[in-house]
Amino acid sequence: MSLMAMEAAEAPQAVARFLAHNERALAELGARLRRGPPPVVLTSARGSSDNAAGYFKYLCEIVTGVPCASLGASVVSVYGATLKAEGALCLTISQSGQSPDIVALQQAAKAAGAISVALVNVENSPAARNADICLALQAGEERSVAATKSFIVSCAAAAAIVAHWSGDAALLGALRRLPETLERAVRLTWPGFTAFAAEQASLLVLGRGPSFPIAQETALKLKETCAIHAEAYSVAEVMHGPWELMGTDYPVLIFAPNDAAQANTREAAARMRGAGADVRVVGDGLVHAASGHPLLDPISMIATAYLEIERVAVSLGRDPDRPRLLKKVTETL
Repeated sequence: MSLMAMEAAEAPQAVARFLAHNERALAELGARLRRGPPPVVLTSARGSSDNAAGYFKYLCEIVTGVPCASLGASVVSVYGATLKAEGALCLTISQSGQSPDIVALQQAAKAAGAISVALVNVENSPAARNADICLALQAGEERSVAATKSFIVSCAAAAAIVAHWSGDAALLGALRRLPETLERAVRLTWPGFTAFAAEQASLLVLGRGPSFPIAQETALKLKETCAIHAEAYSVAEVMHGPWELMGTDYPVLIFAPNDAAQANTREAAARMRGAGADVRVVGDGLVHAASGHPLLDPISMIATAYLEIERVAVSLGRDPDRPRLLKKVTETL
């Protein structure tokens, strides 16, 4: 078994550790944000961590109504901008917590008056030390280049911040059950998906709302481990320019959790099939483990997707743990 498969399968335990370890800190952070809601939330992350930040963005805006934006780290680290962020919340997400540009952005946001919260897997990293509040991911060592359990825990952590901030009882309840949901998710399979994906030179991966960052993460992993040119779009956005790609057997993977966008997403899938595309839908054909809350279902979907992608990589004769040109920690300026 590859390290990627082993580590993806460890996600349920990792999420349980995170929730137990950070229970008090999450409650205190939630109370602090309720007492003084930030006017805006800023996120600082790259790669898979930035996809987790995208998931946080949707939950933050849907549940609290507070705008959330991803800042380009180079604005500070390369272009030397001075931020104006008084009263903002700055959320840094990083597995290693040491990329210089991410740390520079975190420091600039703090200097500008933002509250700094870090989600990191390495507790003695610069991003952890420099944060006002550090919520250690507790994912354990991740040796495969392809991040899996650290991404899943980052998403769970993002959901936990929003749940405690809002005090949403239904979201908090589903969050407590998330480790059990993930136990089911990592045991599921998508019959036929390996053959479907392995024969593609490229494909589209689609989602909407909180499932869009999951589509982005899926596309990233297909590129990273399988060298498949997968591109992610919002279901709404693909109906514009990318729609011209639709034709006979054009491959499309769609994430369609049972949320407010599901009806529109299924309608779009039907239109794509009508144009001749070969469409596979997670949530309608490809099974997922229901979490009991539509905003958490994307997390269980990616848990199943990771193990499916690992099987695709192996079927192609690739080592999912050691991509040809990549390494585990990438430090950018």
